Amino acid sequence: MAYTVSDFLLDRLSAWGIRRLYGYPGDGINGILGALGRAGDRFQFIQARHEEMTAFMACAHAKFTGQVGVCLATSGPGAIHLLNGLYDAKLDRQPVVAIVGQQARGALGGDYQQEVDLVTLFKDVAHEYVHMASTPDQIRHLVDRAVRIAVCERTVTCIIVPNDLQELDAVITPPRKHGHILSGVGYAAPRVVPKEEDLQKAADVMNQGRRVAMLVGAGALHATDEVIEVAELLGAGVAKALLGKAALPDDLPFVTGSIGFLGTRPSYEMMLNCDTLLMIGSRFPYTEFLPKEGQARGVQIDLDGRMLSMRYPMEVNLVGDSAETLRALIPRLQRKTDRSWRDFIEQEIREWWQVLESRAMNTADPINPQRVFWELSPRLPDNCIICADSGSGTNWYARDVKIRRGMMASLSGGLATMGCGVPYAIAAKFAYPERVVIALVGDGAMQMNGNAELVTVEKYWKTWRDPRFIVLVLNNRDLNQVTWEQRALAGDPKYEASQKVPDFPYARYAESLGFLGIKVDQPEDIAPAWERAFAADRPVLLEAYTDPNVPPLPPHITFEQAKAYLSALFGGDPDAWGMVKSSAKEIASTVLPETEKP
Repeated sequence: MAYTVSDFLLDRLSAWGIRRLYGYPGDGINGILGALGRAGDRFQFIQARHEEMTAFMACAHAKFTGQVGVCLATSGPGAIHLLNGLYDAKLDRQPVVAIVGQQARGALGGDYQQEVDLVTLFKDVAHEYVHMASTPDQIRHLVDRAVRIAVCERTVTCIIVPNDLQELDAVITPPRKHGHILSGVGYAAPRVVPKEEDLQKAADVMNQGRRVAMLVGAGALHATDEVIEVAELLGAGVAKALLGKAALPDDLPFVTGSIGFLGTRPSYEMMLNCDTLLMIGSRFPYTEFLPKEGQARGVQIDLDGRMLSMRYPMEVNLVGDSAETLRALIPRLQRKTDRSWRDFIEQEIREWWQVLESRAMNTADPINPQRVFWELSPRLPDNCIICADSGSGTNWYARDVKIRRGMMASLSGGLATMGCGVPYAIAAKFAYPERVVIALVGDGAMQMNGNAELVTVEKYWKTWRDPRFIVLVLNNRDLNQVTWEQRALAGDPKYEASQKVPDFPYARYAESLGFLGIKVDQPEDIAPAWERAFAADRPVLLEAYTDPNVPPLPPHITFEQAKAYLSALFGGDPDAWGMVKSSAKEIASTVLPETEKP
């Protein structure tokens, strides 16, 4: 058989080091699928249940490996299905290349079946680079540019290949003449460090501060040691944006944990009382959880200069890699001898862990969701990978799960989309088949697509070196995060027509797939259930039957939030009595003597 455009496209991807594609078939990519068959074991094609899941998997692959993720979809509906997962990658700045089919070139513009203007469709999500091939000699530079731009800009790119073009003879070397391009493979990331004078300005600000607060995000995941050293020198506390949860272990006494609506009281208090703010690799969006303007002097480090001074007006803005920049900054920093600020922060943290334990042990009907996460932390295997979904469970993941060194963790940060937990975990397992992977998912997200993706797990799990793949489902029969947002932000009672989720036998469904299904509806059974899950010889679904009326309290309740909550309570909320009981327990567990501020 002739060496086709599709064969060459795959060979070019291979030259870039790409070995795994997440995809779903369709006649718009038949030529590429045929070439994959001819490529043998040079590529691993992972078949998901839905194209959106393939994009989530490509995004997670990029997050956990640092390499470009690739997803493959057919024309028309398949291409459209990719969008949500691609936006997840775009908003979290992950390098992903989408390869999609298109109808035959001769039919385009003729209102042909499944004809969609794909260049326009992808122009926002892949605006850095989206192009459709029209001749075989374009394939070489389209692949080269799509991969290089995705990696260089940490963004989404897209290549569109009409189905008739896929079967044509390949052009490996375009002619060396006017109007043609001879591109090459390869990209080496630069060493990005700010100028000496800017580093000194930043050091001067840090050295003059008495109460330094640090906030780290995903950009600091590779800078753990440097962040720790800077925090020790400055006597600072360190808060973590959700995407940076794995940047620092939670057993360090100065780590205040998450920040924001899902954050901790120590993070809130630290930002409220600091006089200097150092942000590292974070685009945390909620300015109301940062210092008031004028309260603190600010220094920010980010590899993308476009994102500097976006959330807080910084005095010094440093464009640079987090680890490299911190290493250059450290010799200029003076160790603070007055540790009263650090002592205040560490006392706040010690008290906060007591609060969380007390909250987790509160009784609920039938079990408290916080306790499910609290009992998980000490049982997490070394070097495990945690994938959280979006929902009320994200609150407990953010606050109660203690990350240790060597672990990895992620979720949908910028987009905060439901449905990413299980496909993220699948991609993590393919990237690291020897590691234990845990997905933390609500029942809404599980019904949205998690149940279907368990079929994907069933298809592949026996190929994984370590078979342990654990999905926690919080079965509270409620779209709980939105329910509480309706109450606390809008002041509306729970609207059952939109919020009530059908009950579903998740554990029994998992058993039908050959997995271990565990259902927990008594608090004393939670810890043994986790131990049983981690000892299993196959994938596990742990279904926790939890109380939807346990409130995910923010670290600070504003007058407006309290007013809205009371409006919902007295406005006929169907769960009013359960809300009152659970809220009273949460508030009682939070009351501790206030730590004296330095």
